[in-house]
Amino acid sequence: MVELEKKTQDALSLEREAHDAGYALVCGVDEAGAGPLAGAVYAAAVILPERFDLPYLNDSKKVTPKRREALFDEIQRQAVAWAIASVDEWEIDHINILNARLKAMEKAIQQLDPRADFALIDGNRNAGITIPNRMVIHGDSLSASISAASILAKVARDRYMLEMAQQYPEYRFEQHKGYGTKLHYEMLRKYGPCPIHRLTFLKNL
Repeated sequence: MVELEKKTQDALSLEREAHDAGYALVCGVDEAGAGPLAGAVYAAAVILPERFDLPYLNDSKKVTPKRREALFDEIQRQAVAWAIASVDEWEIDHINILNARLKAMEKAIQQLDPRADFALIDGNRNAGITIPNRMVIHGDSLSASISAASILAKVARDRYMLEMAQQYPEYRFEQHKGYGTKLHYEMLRKYGPCPIHRLTFLKNL
């Protein structure tokens, strides 16, 4: 139990620094789906309590799909607040993926209840984030709240792509989630783009 508490405290060191600076509710923010050729980009914001029990919490890319699914429910159950937002493929094509990622993050932050007064942002860009914030490179491995946000965003987007797989079965989105795999490119060459493809990502197809 002592070891678990120490691990939890270490994972919240960035959050505690913000608390020490006078901020009461600190959220972690991350996105999923910047790279795929199809579908929306998702973001999540999470405020964790000082004490939580989330074994295996880590960057979503380092967690198995089964554990991500379990963590998805536990994060929502234990969080002080959480929110998930998305920006669709049409807007990605019109404002570019960087701006779409940041817009999804800002939307998630604004949907929190209670509202955060400080954000830890994964990565090195924060344009359009309207509350005080700190950018954290590799934040999904360094901050528990960013890790939690990465899990929510990843699972939410994967579930969305499974729905799209039912709507557009010929593209086999359930297998690649819209990423530019060999199979996905084969399906694109065979069928052309569908309504959820990001056309600006297909210029060299």
